Order: sequence, then C-alpha cells, then structure tokens
Amino acid sequence: MKKWIDLRSDTVTNPTDKMREAMFHAVVGDDVYEDDPTVKELEDYAADLVGKEAALFVPTGTFGNQLAVFTHCKRGDEVILGEDCHIIAHEVGAAAVISGVQLRTLETKRGMMNLDKIEATIRPFEDLHWPETGLICLENAYSDGAVPSLEYMKSVKSIAKKYNLPIHLDGARLFNAATNLGVPASEIVKHVDTVQFCLSKGLCAPVGSIVAGSKEFIIRARKNRKLLGGGMRQVGFLAAAGLIALKEMTLRLHEDHENARYFAEKLKEIPCIYLSETPIDINMVFFKINQNKLTDEEILDLLLEKGIKSNGPEAGYWRFVTHYWISKEDIHYVIEVLKKILE
Repeated sequence: MKKWIDLRSDTVTNPTDKMREAMFHAVVGDDVYEDDPTVKELEDYAADLVGKEAALFVPTGTFGNQLAVFTHCKRGDEVILGEDCHIIAHEVGAAAVISGVQLRTLETKRGMMNLDKIEATIRPFEDLHWPETGLICLENAYSDGAVPSLEYMKSVKSIAKKYNLPIHLDGARLFNAATNLGVPASEIVKHVDTVQFCLSKGLCAPVGSIVAGSKEFIIRARKNRKLLGGGMRQVGFLAAAGLIALKEMTLRLHEDHENARYFAEKLKEIPCIYLSETPIDINMVFFKINQNKLTDEEILDLLLEKGIKSNGPEAGYWRFVTHYWISKEDIHYVIEVLKKILE
C-alpha cells in the first residue's frame, strides 16, 4: 500500500498495532443495557482523568457537543459562544435542528470572548420578550490552534456562576491544550460543567468521543443519546482503542507540537510562504502562499502526485496538521516538494 503523508487533520490517524490487538481481544457486551465491561472501564477512566463524576462514550465529537447542548437546554433557549467556534462553524447547524436553540455569537481573539461582552449578552429571565440564556459554550484548544488561558476559563466560570448558568466545553483537542499549558486536563475542565473530548483527533483511536459531567447530567445524556440514535451495542471493540488513546497517546502530544514548530521553521525557507503571526500552541501550522504561477487546486494536485494530502486554504490560510504518523523525515520531504513546486 502506498504511504501517504496526510496533513489535512489529526483526524486521519490510523489505530496503532497495540490498539488493533486490544480491539481484537476486547471483552464486549450490549452497551445499551450497560453490559459492555470495556466501555464501562473507558467511561470510568475518562471521568477520573478529567475530574468529573461520570462519562459517556459517544460516536463523534459533533455528536458529543450536540448531545450536551440538547441535554443542557430547553427549546428556545439562547446559547452564548464564539462566532468561529466548531459548534457554530462546523456542525451543520445541528443546534437549531436538534435542540431548537438560538446561538448568540461573540467575536473571539485567540479563542477567547470578551468577558464584559459575555456578561452583557446574558438575558435576564424576567423580560417577557427575550429568550432565556441557557448555556455558555467554550472551546479549548480552539479549532484555529489557539489555547485559551486558565485565567480566562476561570473568569468565564465566575460569570456563569453569578447567573447560575452551566458551561459546556468543546475539548475536542483537550489534551493538546493541557500539554500546551503544562497542566493535567482536569485543571482546564474544573472550570466547566460538562466537556466533550475526542479519542480520534490525534490520539489514533478509530472512532469515538467522551462526554463527561455530573452523574445526574450523564443519566439524562444517556437517555438523550438513545433518542438521537447513538445507542450502540457491542462497542467495547472501539472502547478498547479509546483506553489506549487516553492512557498512552495523550502522553506523547508534545512530539506533535514540537514537529509543528519545526515544520514552521522549515516553511520559512520558502520565499513565497508567509507564516501566520499567531503563535503555534498545538499541532497546527497556518501559512499563506503568495505566488501567481499556480492555482490552489493545481498546488493540491501536485502535492497529491507526490503522495502528500492537504486541504486547500480557508480564508486565505493553508493549514498543515502534525500527528502520530508524521515524522521529521516526512516534514523534510514535504518541504523539498513544496520548494520544487513553488520555486
């Protein structure tokens, strides 16, 4: 099989040999009946890891986020969140379709909303004409690669507590954020009521995410998971890979971050490439290609011919994502190919 260098995302990571072995030997049962011991082990381990009372295994990150919104809110509620966060930008309008909520978006700077604007946006229940604010959603790490600070998380929690509002965290790349901040993931998650984090983004599990929160919340979320079609049967085969993702793969994410910074330094060697001025917090490198010879589609085709997969630019910026299957040798190869294409 041809070896591809896939820079599109860290969602493309294939399971490791150890994961495949664990999946083959997993002890399973019907998870809808809560009879799957491997799923139970994963959920217990995940809850402890992020400092929450309970956790629930779900198929995807989008499913996890939308399940949280659906469980937190009643129809017609308003949700405060960043204008460019994943829930609003990349989840197909699901909050409107599934939960019937209104999304109130605020401008962000490196993944952080203005604290005064968050508080000013909260609607008082007493007003007859306004929808009721039901939830604040945060994201860390942000989908643009930024890692909001712990101080920011703490400040938003203080505002939410003042108005008795829950906070849900889209922590799809939670462990990348924790690695960047140099703290356990629980230090981030303690500032929110619920969290979703992916097992397949950069952690090599083939499928799955976790939603964690209080026992009472997870009981309601489990029923809502069934309502949304997410009740799974002998899913311990997948949970087995998730356990390795959390126990082992989270501990090596610093390597991906280091490779991203190395990638950025090598990209500087190409005259027509201009790196984004924002710091590289996690495993993402953003850059512009300023040249008139080739279209973006032609560049993508030429990369593909050389065994390199990439997405095209979004809002003018290309994004390369490092992960477990991207080595320094791969980076050197990509740089040489880009030099030949662009110079």
